[in-house]
Amino acid sequence: MQKITFTYEDDIINPCWDNVFKSVFTRDTLPSRGALRWLLSAYMALQLELVTVTANEPPPTSLRDRQIRFDISVKLTDGQLGNVEMTTNPDTYEARRLEFHVCKLFTTQDIRGEDKSYKDLKNTYQISLLNKHLFDDEELIHRFEYYDKEHNLSLGGKTTIITVELSKADRIALKPVVEMSSAERWSVFFRYVTDRGKRELINEIVEYEEGIAMASEVLLTVSRDEAERAVLDHEYKNALDMQSLLVGAKREGLAEGYGQAREETARKMKADRFSLKKIQEYTGLSLTDIEQL
Repeated sequence: MQKITFTYEDDIINPCWDNVFKSVFTRDTLPSRGALRWLLSAYMALQLELVTVTANEPPPTSLRDRQIRFDISVKLTDGQLGNVEMTTNPDTYEARRLEFHVCKLFTTQDIRGEDKSYKDLKNTYQISLLNKHLFDDEELIHRFEYYDKEHNLSLGGKTTIITVELSKADRIALKPVVEMSSAERWSVFFRYVTDRGKRELINEIVEYEEGIAMASEVLLTVSRDEAERAVLDHEYKNALDMQSLLVGAKREGLAEGYGQAREETARKMKADRFSLKKIQEYTGLSLTDIEQL
């Protein structure tokens, strides 16, 4: 693998944008697949050998559809399941949302049949990289599992929620790179890769972490491809426009206007081929209402 270096002149597109994050980590290339495997290994604290991206919907045929329609849902070597996402603006009830999705991932496993039992259920992981604080502490990474907090006893369950609050990576960046954990190096990378003033630090991290070097190779390719960058910029602008439309209507306190804004946003997202799940997350409309628009 050739040495990857970010120069001061490089105008790096932000990998913390949801569509860019997906574009970097879901390509059918060795650097992209390798980067995803190393990323998950770091945050799950596992040494993963194989990671397969699985679709939440029928497989898209174009790269643009892949960026829009995929959450990065994965199946690991031994059948364990995971979902990793980049969240720019955590929901008011983000913790509940994460719990809902990890439970959904867990319960969609098929253990029907005479030769199967609950023992065959595999571990499931919901990994959320957040660009804003979610918890009132200084910890970068939280790992949630079922346990009896009164007696400090683990249930030994199969579901795990991992949160990474990238906004807390500032203090981590002050540490020598060699003293950072792999998960900390990934977090600092996401936090500062677009900051020209941090290029020396980022290049040191890239040289130290093979997986981050792979992600950087893909990110540089995307950033330097004018056509693809234009598509990603357009999608990000549309997402901001939709969010602004909803927030504006809500702040005006007009129930009717807010309802109309939600429907208009849903229509625009359908026209841009966003998934029903993503439209529901943005607008709060039911799947039935969205399908009828």
